[in-house]
Amino acid sequence: MKQILLVALAGISLAGSAQTHDGGYPITPVPFTSVKVTDSFWGQRLKASREVTIPLAFSKCEETGRYENFVKAAHPNSDYKVEGFSFDDTDVYKTIEGASYSMQTYPDKKLDKYIDSVLTIVAAAQEPDGYLYTARTMNPQHPHEWAGSRRWEKVEELSHEFYNLGHMVEGAVAHYQATGKRNFLDIAIKYADCVEKAIGDKPGQLVLVPGHQIAEMALCKLYLATGQQKYLDLAKFFLDKRGHTARKDAYSQAHKPVLEQDEAVGHAVRAAYMYSGMADVAALTGDTGYVHAIDRIWENVAAKKLYLTGGIGATNEGEAFGKNYELPNLTAYCETCAAIGNVYWNYRLFLLHGESKYYDVLERTLYNGLISGVSLDGGGFFYPNPLESTGQHQRQPWFGCACCPSNICRFIPSLPGYVYAVHDKDVYVNLFMSNTSDLKVNGKSLQLAQSTEYPWNGDIRLNVTPKGKQDFTLKIRIPGWVRGEVVPSDLYTFSDGKQLGYSIKVNGEAVDSGLEKGYFSISRQWKKGDVVEVHFDMEPRTVKANAKVEADRGRVAVERGPVVYCAEWPDNDFSVLGVLVNRKPEFTLERKPDLLHGINEIKTAAQTLNYDASGRLTVKDVTLTLIPYYAWAHRGKGEMAVWLPQEVNAVRTSAPGE
Repeated sequence: MKQILLVALAGISLAGSAQTHDGGYPITPVPFTSVKVTDSFWGQRLKASREVTIPLAFSKCEETGRYENFVKAAHPNSDYKVEGFSFDDTDVYKTIEGASYSMQTYPDKKLDKYIDSVLTIVAAAQEPDGYLYTARTMNPQHPHEWAGSRRWEKVEELSHEFYNLGHMVEGAVAHYQATGKRNFLDIAIKYADCVEKAIGDKPGQLVLVPGHQIAEMALCKLYLATGQQKYLDLAKFFLDKRGHTARKDAYSQAHKPVLEQDEAVGHAVRAAYMYSGMADVAALTGDTGYVHAIDRIWENVAAKKLYLTGGIGATNEGEAFGKNYELPNLTAYCETCAAIGNVYWNYRLFLLHGESKYYDVLERTLYNGLISGVSLDGGGFFYPNPLESTGQHQRQPWFGCACCPSNICRFIPSLPGYVYAVHDKDVYVNLFMSNTSDLKVNGKSLQLAQSTEYPWNGDIRLNVTPKGKQDFTLKIRIPGWVRGEVVPSDLYTFSDGKQLGYSIKVNGEAVDSGLEKGYFSISRQWKKGDVVEVHFDMEPRTVKANAKVEADRGRVAVERGPVVYCAEWPDNDFSVLGVLVNRKPEFTLERKPDLLHGINEIKTAAQTLNYDASGRLTVKDVTLTLIPYYAWAHRGKGEMAVWLPQEVNAVRTSAPGE
């Protein structure tokens, strides 16, 4: 049973599940290793990750001294100058994690050998009792300025010793799952044991919590990989003691005990990781108090702190959540890591509750605020993902603080694991992309083959091939954007009055079903050759934000299906920040197969408002061209906007020469 859950946890880089009575999620993911994506949209992303992003990350670890830190730690010297960040070790761990996921579907002996050579260096840096933190070990007398003078002294602040442990374990479990080798897993176990001996409520132990969360999630995986209860206990300890130690600030979600929290505050990545860890511990221990807390916090985010792109974290001050309805566009932070964390968190809530609203948020994040963080070729990255730019943003090949590129490394290869899930006789179809998959439903084999051009159109064909005849219920998610719901709250609403429809056929005959928790259920005895055809109406829609969102007043955004659009300078010979969208816009759609790896471009009539030399307001009719938000900033620096003025007072006018 634990092995089933381990496959889900390790294989998807998230919480997994089994239908159990001793913990575990009620809904079981279908591991990404069972789903082969043949989709042109996502296939391109997966190929770029495999061929560009992961090799680039390894090369940057080499070029920027990440490996050298381990070499130095194996031979400490008081003359070494400890530079970089205290968490630089994690870039190595995260890249190995992503490479391990990739190797499970695309075996690569050369890559496997390379990782082993890196792990030899890592192992040599580990101290005899398991401690592994190069920022201290390479020069114990003069460690990193964030490390403190002794172990764990600054772990609640900036040392990141527990954060390093978390990413080490995540990478080690993935590597073990992919290769069957224990060389990385044994390193992680030794470090986890070192922490477990030092931290706790027992005499002589220290009561401390991670400054930057992720160890909570990782220790749950280590518990499942080893069966050792102490790792799960430590994960729960870290959560239960939060708000009870010397650190009590909102930035690190320590302003109050986790069970009392009801609003998303502080550093958005830390928060999303903590909420995900709470879900994991709740699933494994049955502690429903955690679930109630993260449910409350999720409601706060969905109703007051979520960007249209699925991004979270409004402010660069602390890379943090803002106040309720504080969602600026130009200065939006929306860190790529936070988008990944938002996917982790919403996925776990789906596994707990089985409601499509969590996948609605997940899908919105996935197609917009997450993949915007990596270029189409896999070699350029955004740290923040703003919803407006005056030309100050451009993708970078790497960052000194490289958490986002290495996080992209580990996320993209895990994508196929989000498509399906199973619960008893229920088979959930959650994402729409061409793939072939092998599932187990009540112990029986089932093959599903999905073909679609989603997200460019709403037609999906599903070939069902059970082994013999099988009784089960196919539960197809009907996305919120089809049902007239932008997000699961009143934070955003469609403003065009359109009503989209959908239809589902089995073997050419229409079937009907009421929706339960957002799913269309088809219960029958399935046989080989059965075909399900799904059609979602897909049209450009205009969206308005809640009037309490000051930054979006008088503006609309445009989306089509799950894709949010933006106006960018290369497609428009006028300032996209000074355009006025018609009150009742009409849109035309044009397929552009050779632009930005193939997109659907949207055009609409609009006006620009400017002042002439005498100060008179001038109006000019223009055609406004929109592209998918995820594809912006591939053609040089310039203006971009997601939220477009529809009221005159929201237009930014300029005089000649400005």
